[in-house]
Amino acid sequence: MTVRIIHAGLGGWGGNWARTVIPTVEDVQIAGIVDPDPETLRAVAAEIGVSEERTFGSLGDALTAVDADAVVITSPVGTHVPLALLALDAGKHVLVEKPLSDTVAEALTAVRRAEEKGLLLQVSQNYRHYPAPQVVRGLLAERVIGELSAINIDFRKWDNDAPLETHRHYTFPHPLINDMAIHHFDLLRMITGEEARTVFTKVGDPSFSKYAQEASAVITIELSGGLVVSYRGSWISRGPETAWAGEWSIQGEKGELFFTSRSGGEREDASGDVVTLRGPGRMRAKRVPLPPAELYDRAAGLQVFARAVSGGPLPESTGRNNLGSLALMEAAARSAVTGRVEPVQLS
Repeated sequence: MTVRIIHAGLGGWGGNWARTVIPTVEDVQIAGIVDPDPETLRAVAAEIGVSEERTFGSLGDALTAVDADAVVITSPVGTHVPLALLALDAGKHVLVEKPLSDTVAEALTAVRRAEEKGLLLQVSQNYRHYPAPQVVRGLLAERVIGELSAINIDFRKWDNDAPLETHRHYTFPHPLINDMAIHHFDLLRMITGEEARTVFTKVGDPSFSKYAQEASAVITIELSGGLVVSYRGSWISRGPETAWAGEWSIQGEKGELFFTSRSGGEREDASGDVVTLRGPGRMRAKRVPLPPAELYDRAAGLQVFARAVSGGPLPESTGRNNLGSLALMEAAARSAVTGRVEPVQLS
């Protein structure tokens, strides 16, 4: 079955979805596209070959006018839940960009609505769809390095050169935590199979940062099993840039697992994925083979979504499952403001 989708939100990252992601997934077909900006709507429609009668200024108009099975939402985060509720109330399955919301309380309204109506709500946690974290999850489940003693995560990028008035990333709410670290928080839950219990965030950006809120942070996370995780992230680092998924050192009684993933940016392939395993003492690290996949990143997540809508297995990152990542994100941002250790609360 080909899943007919309405795609809502075509500016910036949403436009990238329209041009480079959706056309690569044979399981879906565009029924309509939506954006409130007429110029953006016309430009994307012309580029991807959508006729004018399938373009709409609002999701409500699209839901009324075209036959569709699902809605893909890639608009700004503040619109995610309102649009998801509109789509769910119209009987459509929903795939929504991360984060689902800036708060667990708001996200829960969409999660519960989807469950009440028996519809799929999936969050696009695209970093899950790479071989390195998937292989690491399997190795940890097999306890190849024994009991874990530490997880250290580093993310470094320099994104501070654009003029203040033209770069809207500077004004994002919690641009490191909500826009970036949410990916790493979700991977942490994925590879360990544990939820976070508490979090402490320390921020203190230099005077040259153009960001309104934290562009860098050191975050300490306590997992449900007691393991303490150290996270260091920055949008204003002059150190060697990491891949988008960061650099991970996972240490245990029998050695260390290292991995990095998603180095290709918009290319969204697995060419930069690396996993190494080091035994005790001074043993050299050995590269772990990684399996190929048909699709990666957002395209793989969209394929999983479409196949689930068609009766296949449910995705890992349903709205309900994703609440753990969102709760960790929300608590980390709260700790950045309060300066206190904050509990991670799922409701």
